[in-house]
Parts: sequence; structure tokens; C-alpha cells
Amino acid sequence: MDLQHRINAFAKLGQFFGQFTTKGIVKKADIEANDIFFDGFKHQIKIAKENNGWFTQENIQYSLESWSNALTIDNLNLWISKYTFNTKPSKNIAIIMAGNIPLVGFHDFLSVLITGHNVVVKQSSNDKHLLPFLAKYLEVVEPQFKGKITFTEEKLENFDGVIATGSDNTARYFEYYFKNKPSIIRKNRNSVAILRGNETVEQLELLSDDIFRYYGLGCRNVSKLFIPNDYNFDDFFKAIYKWHPIIHEAKYANNYDYNKAVYLMSEFDMLENGFLMVKEDQNYGSPIATIFYDKYDSVDALKNQLEEDKEKIQCIVSKGFAENEIEFGQTQNPELWNYADGVDTVEFLLKI
Repeated sequence: MDLQHRINAFAKLGQFFGQFTTKGIVKKADIEANDIFFDGFKHQIKIAKENNGWFTQENIQYSLESWSNALTIDNLNLWISKYTFNTKPSKNIAIIMAGNIPLVGFHDFLSVLITGHNVVVKQSSNDKHLLPFLAKYLEVVEPQFKGKITFTEEKLENFDGVIATGSDNTARYFEYYFKNKPSIIRKNRNSVAILRGNETVEQLELLSDDIFRYYGLGCRNVSKLFIPNDYNFDDFFKAIYKWHPIIHEAKYANNYDYNKAVYLMSEFDMLENGFLMVKEDQNYGSPIATIFYDKYDSVDALKNQLEEDKEKIQCIVSKGFAENEIEFGQTQNPELWNYADGVDTVEFLLKI
């Protein structure tokens, strides 16, 4: 199967995703194999919701809509245009996926298949229903994918390289277990936002999407703010109010109540507005329903700090602060060429 066939297949998958958006689920007439897969995928979304309370209808459809926007012919061609695809025998690439947000491991899955390799997927139990069904769709719209996609719950065997995502603790296990294989091992990372105090209401509203989307469970969610010494949180709290219905989600509310009780009993200073707590803390990873902040004296000193801590940071959200910054509101809409941890997955796969 040549590269163009693989691109075409994923573009068709993107069109299929386009029926499942935040505006609703609408069946379209011009989607290949739709009669076979549309109703079945609606059912898989229902099962995914029932299996994981964090996977709400809105969050699943937001993920699908984001992938629909990414998987266009133009985007796919632009993405792979910087690489040289030599014809080489396919290798077996294992992927150990996280399950914190819907389809969080899809980019690795896409990267392995687009480079012509075979993929062996070990899914998280928290997100195991959507991707196998989508793999069947790919095999129908491009039959040459048959035999190239395997899902397993058993011990990984007979693979030539691995991409594994987990916590700092599991990463140590992965590094030992896969020490003799080419690998990408991902650890805990968090995202930060740099505020100057002159942000517009619109920018702060967009920042709230970076904070609350997927309940803050993703590594691309902003979990920490850096603010000037004289920063006033009034405008911030006003702008994020659009997300206040999140407190009516039971799992989020339980975390909010628990963490608030811990902070109060520990007599920590914090600000809160009924659905988010804001706490001064040097750590990057904040609990659910909490965002940490640190104050800075100078931009240069802050840049030095973030450079020193770059292994802990996934995204920097700001306006005119850093070369690699993400615009407000865009952390959960990465381009195909925005790689997790800054590690070029496609380059890695082409060298195996």
C-alpha cells in the first residue's frame, strides 16, 4: 500500500468524524461505508460514556470534531511533506496508550500507520471502545490495512519498537522493560499560561477552555498560571464563569468538594468561585477543580525558569511571550505536526 492510499483512508476517516461534532450528530449522505458504521459508532460512543464517567457526550464529540478538522487531505499532505518516505519492510510498533481523554492515543496510532508500519495497540481500560471500531472502518475503506492493526490485552511480544505513555512511575518501568528496543517513553507533563494582566475578556474566556476542557485531565490542559506580582483575579473569575455548569457534573463536583475540604483543613490560602479553586503553589500539576499559580518579577527570569523546567511542560499558552507558545483556547486543538513532548514521532518511526 503506497503513502497516498494511507492518506486517503485517514481523510475518509476524518470525513466520518465530521458527523459527530459539538453541534450534534448528523448522518451525511456522502460518507463512504456510512450505512455499515454510522449507527454502530453511535453505540460505541454510548458504551464509552457508560464505561468512563469522565467521557461525556460533549467531550467525546469535541475530540471527534478536532480530529475531523485535522484529518483533511491538505493537512495530511502538509504534515508528511517534510519527510522522506523510503520503501522499507514494515516493522511491528507497539503502542501503550493512556486513557485520560477520549482517543488520546490516536496520533500515535495514525503516525505508525501513515509511516507504513504495523501497529500493536495496548489500550487503557478507560478508553477501549472507540479506537477498535474506527480501525474496522479504516480496514473497510482501505482493505490493505487488514492485518496491519492488532489490539491486545496480553503481554506485548514480537515488536520492533514501542511508544508508551504513562505516569512518571510507569515510565520508569517502561524504560527498564523496553531498554533494548527503540522507544518513545512519555511521562507526566502539564501546561501553563503566562498572564501579563492586560489580557482581553475574550482571551481569558478562551483560556478557560484550556483549563476546563476534558475536566482538566489532559497534559495539554492548563494547570498552572504565571502572573505578575500585582495581578488581580477579578477579570479572570468573570471570564471563566461560562464554565460554571461544570460543577453540576458529579465526578467533577466530588473532586471539588474533596480538594476544598483538604485545603480548608490544611489552612491553605486560596481563592474560589464555587467551581474552581486558585492556589499559589510551585508545582505544575494541580488536582481536578484547582489551578495553581506562581508570581513572577521579570519576563526574562520566567523564561529561564520555564527553560529549566521544560521537561515538565507540554504547552505554554501566552501572547507574545515565547516562540513556541499556543494561542489562548487552542491547547486541545493541536495540528498534526504538534508532537507530544516535542518528540517527532514520524521521524522516529521512519528511522526504525
